Amino acid sequence: MDDRLDAAKAGDRRALARLLSSIENGELRFSEPHSEDSGWKILALTGPPGVGKSCLLDRLLHEWVDHGHRVAVLAVDPSSPRSGGALLGDRVRMSVVDDDNKKNSVYVRSVATRKTSGSVPLVVRDMAFCLLHVGWDKVVIETVGAGQSEVRCAAVADRIVLIEGPARGDGVQAEKAGLLELADAVIVNKSDLDGAQRHANELRESLHLGHEDAPEVLLVSALHGDGIAEASSMLLNLEQSTRASRARWRERLLSHHERLLLEHPEFDSLLSKIEEGLMSFDDAYAQLRNGNE
Repeated sequence: MDDRLDAAKAGDRRALARLLSSIENGELRFSEPHSEDSGWKILALTGPPGVGKSCLLDRLLHEWVDHGHRVAVLAVDPSSPRSGGALLGDRVRMSVVDDDNKKNSVYVRSVATRKTSGSVPLVVRDMAFCLLHVGWDKVVIETVGAGQSEVRCAAVADRIVLIEGPARGDGVQAEKAGLLELADAVIVNKSDLDGAQRHANELRESLHLGHEDAPEVLLVSALHGDGIAEASSMLLNLEQSTRASRARWRERLLSHHERLLLEHPEFDSLLSKIEEGLMSFDDAYAQLRNGNE
């Protein structure tokens, strides 16, 4: 690993790709690198499909690179429950990787959830730590805010930003997904479309119910560039919401617990016994738990 690590630090992207693949395959782990910086190192952009997360992120990357930052992106793609495959097409919307003056300051890696979705959040965490360790300034996790695994992927980040769009019903939908509970900021994209301002107002009302430190809600248009500079600056200096802290640690603890269960050497055999009716859930869980103590 040392050779790959040194090569990745020197800018060898193939060596970095091999390191990240080893993490995905469960062969390597990385711990959180020490940092004196009080700002964030890992940012999660999450939200429902179709709100323009990738296009918005591309705009933000252009801004951040212009300000001297080197940013790596981990794009989490849900796998098909039937085939186990994933599109992994986030680079298609990333014009910044085709810009000769900026592409060396951006690294994009897609991560499929595959079938072991419970372990994905901590794999993503280790990949983010690896990227920081080899010299990237910041890591952005882009994930679809649909499903518990994706919510937990977001929870590994230092800051979480929820991306919303118009014609999404009301803020209750985001509440149901548990995303508003975790968000440090909310961005409503496609501000050029009807209903964007109304949806932003509904989200503000929902966020302020019972919360004094409600996250900021911004309106932007990734298509036309409206509000992008303001969003870029706000996100770079984003503080962690105290209101979201406990929910985030809860998700991290649950992710850690899932990883311990999934990596137990008897997990598959116990699962087979449950499937065959030879063991109850309680007995299987007790055996898995005792093996990790």
